[in-house]
Amino acid sequence: MVKEKLIKKQPFKDKMAIVCGGSKGIGKATAKLFVQLGGNVCIVARTLDALNAAAEEIKSLKVNENQMVEVISCDTSKMEQVERLFNEYIKKFGVPNYSFNYVGISYPNYTDKLTIEEYKFHMDTNFFGQLNPILTILPYYMKRKEGHFINMSSVAGYIGVMGYAAYTPTKFAIAGLSEVLRNEYKAYNIKVSIVYPPDTDTFGLHEEAKSRPEELNIMAERAGLMQPDEVAEVIIKGVLKEKFYIHAGSSKLYWRLMRLFPKLGHWVTDGDLKKARKKMGKTI
Repeated sequence: MVKEKLIKKQPFKDKMAIVCGGSKGIGKATAKLFVQLGGNVCIVARTLDALNAAAEEIKSLKVNENQMVEVISCDTSKMEQVERLFNEYIKKFGVPNYSFNYVGISYPNYTDKLTIEEYKFHMDTNFFGQLNPILTILPYYMKRKEGHFINMSSVAGYIGVMGYAAYTPTKFAIAGLSEVLRNEYKAYNIKVSIVYPPDTDTFGLHEEAKSRPEELNIMAERAGLMQPDEVAEVIIKGVLKEKFYIHAGSSKLYWRLMRLFPKLGHWVTDGDLKKARKKMGKTI
């Protein structure tokens, strides 16, 4: 019902968004909803086939034949690619009003089982994969004194969940970066939002479930999953309200717990982990 009301209002009519990580999951769901609400989108990802398939889905939701759905095949962890392709796009279509930065991967394992290359790969993809588009678009926003960055963190951006030693620091880094951007560029009328989604039923989550420690799979059984469309709607509503913190599902409760009562938060996570290990028959 809420979505129907938003669709009638068409709040993004004549607006443009660039969605990095827009070929799957929450990114594609966000692009689809943005178009349904009257906007133009450009989705960015590495794989052209996936981009084109996603673009066809998104085009089918246009409410006006003049709406644009574009694609950029780009590895956003490579600054030289981002600068060249994004500047070409902006020269042709103009500066996007919204910059959604969703690029991210997760291959969990025990800390001592991860290689230094895996740690670097997570940071390159999850942190620099968001930072590079931000740095490229930022000068345009400063010149216009207008723009909105929406950056994707995670519940793992404020809770150091076991098994995510390579992933969690990247999401803490995105949270810190977003805080800095908000403070530095508020005078330029540049808006910043940071998204904290819980576990979401995406291809990426199913992939990471293959490698993550068994304790996590047991703990996740009772946590439940949100659907990408549900998370995207929460994000879009938060963006329209210009919220800095955007929480979906249970993430707000856990965020408040860790911010206000960290010892209680650690007690809860310790208890969950202890129960999972007991179920596995582990004594350590």
